[in-house]
Amino acid sequence: MDGRSWAQNCMRESENTDEVMPGNLDGIHVLDLSRVLAAPYATMALGDMGATIIKIERPDMGDETRQWGPPFLGNESAYFLSANRNKKSCVVDLTDPAGQDLVRTLATKWADVVVENFKPGSLARYGLDLEALRRKNPRLVTATLRGYPEGDDRPGYDFVMQAGAGIMSLTGPPEGPPYKVGIAIADITAGLFLLSGILSALVHRERTGQGQHLNVSLFDAQLAWWANVGLAHLVTGQEPNRWGNAHPQLSPYELFEASDGYLAIAVGNDRQFQFLAKALEHPMWAKDIRYRTNPDRVKNRGRLHQIIQDVIQHRRVSDWVAILEDHGVPAGPVRTVPEAVAWRESLPHSPISVLEGVPQIALPWDFSDTQSLPRTRPPQLGEHTEEVWMLYHSLREGP
Repeated sequence: MDGRSWAQNCMRESENTDEVMPGNLDGIHVLDLSRVLAAPYATMALGDMGATIIKIERPDMGDETRQWGPPFLGNESAYFLSANRNKKSCVVDLTDPAGQDLVRTLATKWADVVVENFKPGSLARYGLDLEALRRKNPRLVTATLRGYPEGDDRPGYDFVMQAGAGIMSLTGPPEGPPYKVGIAIADITAGLFLLSGILSALVHRERTGQGQHLNVSLFDAQLAWWANVGLAHLVTGQEPNRWGNAHPQLSPYELFEASDGYLAIAVGNDRQFQFLAKALEHPMWAKDIRYRTNPDRVKNRGRLHQIIQDVIQHRRVSDWVAILEDHGVPAGPVRTVPEAVAWRESLPHSPISVLEGVPQIALPWDFSDTQSLPRTRPPQLGEHTEEVWMLYHSLREGP
């Protein structure tokens, strides 16, 4: 079986119904030498778009996130299951010359993309230097995910990145210790930057016929999504404050406590504030010199929050959501994770599905003519080792 036939067979295995449409990356082959979260998340997304992915794992333990739990589903952690669907798992000992040749052959004769997050220098010690692989396969796109920018070889962990790149200094209430974001946001954003860079490199290859190498660091990925907060510092030189649930440049843009829970209100302009004042039956607020414009409201945010809170506290969240939405004011409840899942599943085309008993959450792309969706369940460790070795031998025997 040649490489193309093998990929087509993988695609047939992933088709659960006749409704599966082609993906934008059908025919693209990805050799995934990464582990943990950021880079595996990026390769999983490539698989949702139709790419065929071989994940190389260490003997015995594989990707260490397989053991990051509880919770577990069977013998696999929920953590591993969240970032590794659409992949074939092949166990390879990279200290063995045979294993090294398997990876080298897949990279130079089969793969379009190679993704890795090894410690600097590790692949070269195994005879798998990425630059050498690209010389043998000039169309190859290679991508490396590191903790810190080039030259700093320290390992990168999400918690340390949120601390060191300023994210924790911006998160949490104004008083008290800094807080991390409730999910591994450093890993996820870096993975998305890695994904977009790989897609850009593939477009460049289609134009020029040449692959290239991409570097992404967790640290720089954090700087890149500071957005308005980062620019505010660069413009003023001032240190950004922590605002809790408030917004530094908008007001009211925060939480209010209703009689049965919390309500998020997000007023983005003066007209919306006029709508809010009317909805709260205090239209004169919009004419008050303290609140007429957004800068006025930001300056007087404390008093404004209190007078709004005095009104909000007397009714239920659901009542206020209906009233505010009817008046054109952006507002919504504060849901728990189970509540958010239940709400989304109540709408058409739920992003939550089950693949052979493994629940998955689809990524949010909805293309008009192609399909991006979870295709195969995350693999057991070494589940496809024999298949991948068969592919290797067919590539060795081919032209």
